[in-house]
Amino acid sequence: MKKFKRHRDYGFFDQDIRLSKLSKLGDPLEKLNAHIDFEIFRDLLETNLSKIAKGKGGRKPYDYVLMFKILILQRYYNVSDDQIEYQINDRMSFMRFLNLTIADDIPDSKTVWSFREQLIDLKLVDELFALFLKELEQLNLIINEGKIIDASFIEVPKQRNSRAENAEIKAGNTPESFNENSNKKSQKDLDARWTKKNNVSYYGYKNHVKVDAKSKLIVKYEVTDASVHDSQTLESLLDENDSDEDFYGDSAYRGQKQQDIISQKEMSDKTCKKGYKNNPLTEQDNAINKEKSRVRSRVEHVFGFMEGSMNGMNLYAIGLKRVEGLIGLMNLTYNMFRKIQIQTI
Repeated sequence: MKKFKRHRDYGFFDQDIRLSKLSKLGDPLEKLNAHIDFEIFRDLLETNLSKIAKGKGGRKPYDYVLMFKILILQRYYNVSDDQIEYQINDRMSFMRFLNLTIADDIPDSKTVWSFREQLIDLKLVDELFALFLKELEQLNLIINEGKIIDASFIEVPKQRNSRAENAEIKAGNTPESFNENSNKKSQKDLDARWTKKNNVSYYGYKNHVKVDAKSKLIVKYEVTDASVHDSQTLESLLDENDSDEDFYGDSAYRGQKQQDIISQKEMSDKTCKKGYKNNPLTEQDNAINKEKSRVRSRVEHVFGFMEGSMNGMNLYAIGLKRVEGLIGLMNLTYNMFRKIQIQTI
């Protein structure tokens, strides 16, 4: 049997050597720290979250920017509160990103949950997204030569309800059986909905995004349940700032109502034409659609990054309010990494 040599004792410079190796291998979190100034979020967080101390005693709250960075970590790796606590304790790259050492006190999962709930209750996620968008605009990274709108499913845990309960939920009511048990009710999602696309069923919500066509940065988003048709958010996603730009969308945005909205916003309609049974697309129509799709398909890169690099678009959350907050953080996290990609090309 082969004998292994005993590892030498832990040395003073061993951590630096290991971190240096992580850097050479390409630590994405190191790049995130280098290219994103998280201090721009401090005033917004402290102004809204700071509380007047009530008497002496009590543990000082964790740094708000530190807690916000933990939420960004969560969304990039798509991990639970328990897992983020474990991973911060376990991984050197996480500790370096958060500027923590092995001797520092690390927030537990309940603290992470509580901080995120505060952001959601105060609707600060939208403000954080808008603040970073302003930073991107000041850096001239938003080109404003065209906008793409599309939506992607965000799946959540499926509910185990009876047919009668599902009928009540679909009608916008809370089943009586839920009210009889507060613990049961707290675990029930009354906002998520089922839908089907290409014969595949989905349960949850939709992330509707408006993307800058050139930079592929998300400039606006809206969250709905999964049953809402993509085109129904068109009017709220487009605004006066989009005038004189090209609009790109797939055939879901091709109806007369949608065309009227695009016209009202003074945009040039570049949606793909639809073919019908008795009126198929001509070769010229297909060629034009192909050119439009070259631009429109760029939105797929956004969702592809979320699905691949950000470990999927499934969330373990209940209710539209929480899901909205998590999707907002997801879109913000994507924009941070996209900024890095643009500036390092």
